[in-house]
Amino acid sequence: MRTSRCGTRVNPTDRLGGTFMTNRPFRFGANLLMASASRAQWRARVREAEDLGYDTLQVPDHLGMVAPFPALMAAADVTRMRLGTYVVNAGVAEPAYLAQNVAEMHRLTDGRFEFGLGAGYVEEESAAVGRPFGTPGSRVRRLAEVLTAVRDRLAAEPDRPVPPIMIAGGGKRVLELGARNADIVSFSILANLGPGGPEDAFAERIGRVRAAAGDRADDIELNLFVAGAGATVADVDLSLGTMMSGRPADEVARMPAYLVGPPAAVAERLLRYREQWGVSYISVLEQDIHAFADVIRHLR
Repeated sequence: MRTSRCGTRVNPTDRLGGTFMTNRPFRFGANLLMASASRAQWRARVREAEDLGYDTLQVPDHLGMVAPFPALMAAADVTRMRLGTYVVNAGVAEPAYLAQNVAEMHRLTDGRFEFGLGAGYVEEESAAVGRPFGTPGSRVRRLAEVLTAVRDRLAAEPDRPVPPIMIAGGGKRVLELGARNADIVSFSILANLGPGGPEDAFAERIGRVRAAAGDRADDIELNLFVAGAGATVADVDLSLGTMMSGRPADEVARMPAYLVGPPAAVAERLLRYREQWGVSYISVLEQDIHAFADVIRHLR
């Protein structure tokens, strides 16, 4: 059964088998990447994202971009949005200091903080702190160790300042780790890669998350990382997708991570993703937040 555009189906049978609830409302994250020349400029960008309809302000953890924790704190008192890291690089993080930052963010934002964590994928960032980049397997193990250590430290605090935790990635091991431990699982570009088409690969990854989550599958919020959005392929920067996947541009443009088409058509596509797979949280890079705002208006 199908409800109106503003509603969702209840207990549909998905293409992966099994049933699940798809009644979560949509949430939209604006991922602001670059540092500003001043506090006033940064805050103006934050207010603009909120005015465009975004629910969460997200910042990355990459050298050469905005530093996540000070940037989020500078934004906290000029926005009602939730505030999240997208995502802290566990490969270069020290759990004790990271837990301290997470605890204070949770307290000083009155519980609006979302703690996003990933395994890291930029080798130069590991080299910059004198750590080995390692293999995909060793990076996932490091992610698990950091996550456990941070959660243990937060749980030991008298006020238990434990925010919602997001694990982001595209590989099977990191997504299964998120399924077992996180409140939010985010699918990166790499989750669109597999032996079938991009949507088949994405569906397989979601099925893997749901299987690994077991009884808690319906409690996990599923997030789609959008690397590009626009009315036509010419409007969208596909470079991140082609670099990370090694696939040709025409295939990259068909990935779930790229939302190409008129706003109404993209909105229908996201409604389908929510109905079929339970994906309800959409994160958009700063370069596309204006174009994607027209899609948000179709989904509110």
